Amino acid sequence: MNKGKILKDIKQRLLLLEKDRLSPYATLSIQAVRRDNEPEIAEGHRENFSIDSDRILHSLAYSRYIDKTQVFYLVKNDHITHRVLHVQLVSKIGRTIGRLLRLNEDLIEAIALGHDIGHTPFGHDGERILSDLSKEYGLGNFLHNVQGVRFLELIEKKGAGWNLSLQVLDGILCHNGELHNPAIYPDKGKDFAGLEEEIKKVTEDPESPVWPMSMEGCVVRMADTISYIGRDIEDAIRLGLIKRDEMPADCRSRLGETNGTIVYTLVEDLIAESLEKSYISFSAEVADVLKKLKDFNQEFIYTNPRAKNQTNKLQLMFELLFEKYYKDLKAGNDNSVIFREFLDGMSSQYRDNNPPAMIARDFLAGMTDDYFLRQCQENLIPQILSGRY
Repeated sequence: MNKGKILKDIKQRLLLLEKDRLSPYATLSIQAVRRDNEPEIAEGHRENFSIDSDRILHSLAYSRYIDKTQVFYLVKNDHITHRVLHVQLVSKIGRTIGRLLRLNEDLIEAIALGHDIGHTPFGHDGERILSDLSKEYGLGNFLHNVQGVRFLELIEKKGAGWNLSLQVLDGILCHNGELHNPAIYPDKGKDFAGLEEEIKKVTEDPESPVWPMSMEGCVVRMADTISYIGRDIEDAIRLGLIKRDEMPADCRSRLGETNGTIVYTLVEDLIAESLEKSYISFSAEVADVLKKLKDFNQEFIYTNPRAKNQTNKLQLMFELLFEKYYKDLKAGNDNSVIFREFLDGMSSQYRDNNPPAMIARDFLAGMTDDYFLRQCQENLIPQILSGRY
């Protein structure tokens, strides 16, 4: 029995069924585009976007989700959401929406699993601090969505990258659920040159709008919002930052006041408004109260002084570590951890094409919260005690 042939025949039947099963607005597996052709993909039993999900799951960057902050950092509470849980929630919510809209769940899963891979330690505060340092060292803005594409294309596998499909990389670049969009229309017809132009555009101006090329990318962008909006409220209540009855009354009335109810209501509304349409949308009423709830979270959670009492210390630690790694790279200090644990075995293409500041930034961006703190303990505290800082 030729097992390989049996599996390949099953794959071919599944590809044929996709055309009948999926919506005319869905992305078919055979439409996946990669920079480099891999004959073994065509010959193997897995479909294109399923391969991308597997590659992301097996990336080193994915394994580091386990200890990266979602919103609240330096908090001793085992039930506060971390990045790894957020990513799983986005994937689950996205696939639920995709199944009911008859979209490609494999593509949704791949984008969802990879969408936050570029996040720094300590969440958006870490991202802002690293962006300020990046500009100070002449690198321009640092954005986690751009860094996610960079990790997967240029840094993973010691600089070889994973050769992911354009549709997945585009979805990662265009995923930002922090932006409020009642409706998202896919920007079709992109290619890799267009992806690079969009990366350049948003790096120069982070406010520049970019839209996913696929309906599946649009779903992930909405699922990102749905997954965090109520979950962040539950975490804030658990930490005593807010009380449930402080949520806006019309938001509680229309969306619910628990995370489960909010997720269910938003998913139900999104599906009803997007069914058999070429775009993804909330109803006008739900979009309005969702915007109000986002504004509430921004004021009472994300910028709450009680949740930001460690930010100044964090900024100093980022500055000192960045300076240390930059100096070690400039001096060729092979004993430095950035050589031993990051550059060791890295391709000459990566080493030769990136200045010391960019390498230091990549190293810092990839750290988990715990690894960052251990680096501070090992490298900064002895020098502070000795009077070097």
